[in-house]
Amino acid sequence: MSSELSESKVSPDLQKKPFKEPNKFFKFLNSKKVVPYIFVFPFIISFLILTLYPAIRGIIMSFQSILPGQVEFIALDNYSRVANANFFKALSNTSIYVLLTVLILTIVPMLLAILLDSKYLKFKTFFRASLFIPALTSTIVGGMIFRLMFSETDSSVANQIVSLLGAESVDWRYNAWSAMFLMVILGSWRWIGVNLLYFLAQLQSIPGELYEAADIDGASGFQKMRFITIPHLKPIIIFVSTITIINGFRMFEESFVFWETSSPGNIGLTVVGYIYQQGIGQNDMGFGSAIGVVLMLIIFVISIIYLILTGTFKRGDE
Repeated sequence: MSSELSESKVSPDLQKKPFKEPNKFFKFLNSKKVVPYIFVFPFIISFLILTLYPAIRGIIMSFQSILPGQVEFIALDNYSRVANANFFKALSNTSIYVLLTVLILTIVPMLLAILLDSKYLKFKTFFRASLFIPALTSTIVGGMIFRLMFSETDSSVANQIVSLLGAESVDWRYNAWSAMFLMVILGSWRWIGVNLLYFLAQLQSIPGELYEAADIDGASGFQKMRFITIPHLKPIIIFVSTITIINGFRMFEESFVFWETSSPGNIGLTVVGYIYQQGIGQNDMGFGSAIGVVLMLIIFVISIIYLILTGTFKRGDE
């Protein structure tokens, strides 16, 4: 009798069928081997659609003459036209820009990061946020402000400062040296905050015991920076300088915002600007694609040479 009562008191939920195993498909998706690929899948798709396909398509177009409604294979004719005075002028301007921005965007953010990492500096968060704000600003918007500041009128901010120093007003957008200065200062203003964060992140990983041991040994601030800080920052220095080289050769907005499609004597012409000028402005997509392929090879070769010279490809135990 008691057993019958106990069976009647059993919850109906417990009398249901045993728990059903999850679907094999979902079990497969939740496996440790598959989950990482699921997270990487959006990047792979975007890389294939937005990077790899346009690159392959650009290489194919570089061997073609493309007119509205007419595409003709012309072999290497587009490449034979690349070596001209305008291209070499654009390459010269771009190379100078790359050299200057690499120096500025490596040294200045590193020194600022060391300063902001100091325990004696107050309002660190405020300064970090202030330096990063330009990275959140559109280059075109920032460039228009710079264009007003460095306009040719005597009332512009830059010329007022120049006049206070006792010099004559400068036609900033019409001289070779000042044109390069405008592009470099705009590019540096844009990227200093980003590179600063890279250096700050690396500084946080340096063990504090190294500095404590250096203090015990009586090392000066310069010696600690030379023998502790700089060696630990070497990987970030190489990384920052490498991406600065790549971004420098790909630079376009800093030139476009000051001169749009053309500048006097091509003083503001860059390689990407030349691609835009020929491919879009002159409707010569095949020639523009050929210039783009040449630029891609230049970036690849220079980056590889730089990484070899800096020892990036060496094994850690060598």
